[in-house]
Amino acid sequence: MTIPPGGLPDRTSRASAAVAFCPCPPLLLPAVEGRPAPETRALRSACVDAVTAVVTAAPDVVVVVGAGPAPGERFGAGDGGDLRGYGVDVQLPFDGRLRPGGRRLPPAHTVGGWLLDEVSFGGTRVGVGPADLGQLLRDLPAPVGVLALGDGSARRTVKAPGYLDPAAGPFDAAVATALATGDATALAALDAAEGERLLAAGVPTWRAVGAAFAGRHVTARLRHDEAPFGVGYVVADWVVA
Repeated sequence: MTIPPGGLPDRTSRASAAVAFCPCPPLLLPAVEGRPAPETRALRSACVDAVTAVVTAAPDVVVVVGAGPAPGERFGAGDGGDLRGYGVDVQLPFDGRLRPGGRRLPPAHTVGGWLLDEVSFGGTRVGVGPADLGQLLRDLPAPVGVLALGDGSARRTVKAPGYLDPAAGPFDAAVATALATGDATALAALDAAEGERLLAAGVPTWRAVGAAFAGRHVTARLRHDEAPFGVGYVVADWVVA
């Protein structure tokens, strides 16, 4: 079910889970982008709105899932990432203050921590990879929040990182349709090999979220679906009953 632009229905308070789907390009962070571009401002605003919708469901825990962690690896309080690889000498905590000896976050979880800070989420944050999402969600009490991070195909245009592939647009469109309609089964069934070929880094995360909520009633909202730099960026949020 797709909900109207005006806002989430009253049933948000009865949700068992709330999910925000956001891309995680480094340019999402103002410190990396520098002079803001209209395309990036629109993407950033959509991401903040989607994460705000998750926080509105009042979860005690938000699970940040994205590429990078090894199976069984979790990130939490005291861990942090940095932007040095993007020419900016800035460190960002995942949850609370950085601590000596804290684990270094992958880029996706660095962006995720920043987004949760942007909406002032004060609960517990847990960072995992796609392989560990399902079990963690089964272990946590409802309502639980999920911040699912991943980009679409990086082969949308001739200037894209992977150059143009005619299959990239239809592949990303299928993802956007699944997110817009709350079709968890379609997300779970995304072709992993084709996603890898099309440089769609978000596919493992989307598949994991889809598998976790397949068969559940989902109220969905698509907030953004563009490819301004040749990479598919889709933003959506779900309320899962």
